[in-house]
Amino acid sequence: MPTITDISQLDFTKTYTYVDYLTWRLGEFVELIRGKIWRMSPAPRVRHQTISFNLNTALGVALRGKQCRGFAAPLDVRLTKATPNGDTAIRTVVQPDICVVCDPAKLDEFDCVGAPDWIIEILSPGSMAHDSKTKFDLYEENEVGEYWMVDPGLKNVIVYVLENGQYQLQGEFYQPGPIPVRTLQSLTLEWAEVFEGL
Repeated sequence: MPTITDISQLDFTKTYTYVDYLTWRLGEFVELIRGKIWRMSPAPRVRHQTISFNLNTALGVALRGKQCRGFAAPLDVRLTKATPNGDTAIRTVVQPDICVVCDPAKLDEFDCVGAPDWIIEILSPGSMAHDSKTKFDLYEENEVGEYWMVDPGLKNVIVYVLENGQYQLQGEFYQPGPIPVRTLQSLTLEWAEVFEGL
């Protein structure tokens, strides 16, 4: 089998697994969504990166000395839930903007194996539908306990938590004030700190 070094060598109509994904040596990042290739957006804009830095800074301080660990993209997250027919081949590999993993057994030398406890996606025009529908459904199905969508344009944070296998809206935060974190109940992030510099 030839080494895959360019996205043009892949068949976008084919279904792939994590085993295939590991053999690719691409110059760009891709995600694997239920076996289908999803091209990532080009390099994020300054607004996106500002929010990412703000959140990573706050989480880095909050998680110091705790079992939970925070990660910023790119980090492969293998979502391992078997299909209804019992197929256990991993067909979904995502790269959330930020994730928090509290179970050390889910971290191997390379990436996260299984659902993180908390995922944050920072929306961009090219990923809005992907993050708010495709990834929303994937994260819910794989039991990610808390999912935040942060919109740099609207300056809002939409928070969902998993209850009885379905996401429930916990709040939409669009003005200065505290944003509670269910995953880390001792932590509250300030809206102004999330959007500082914008």
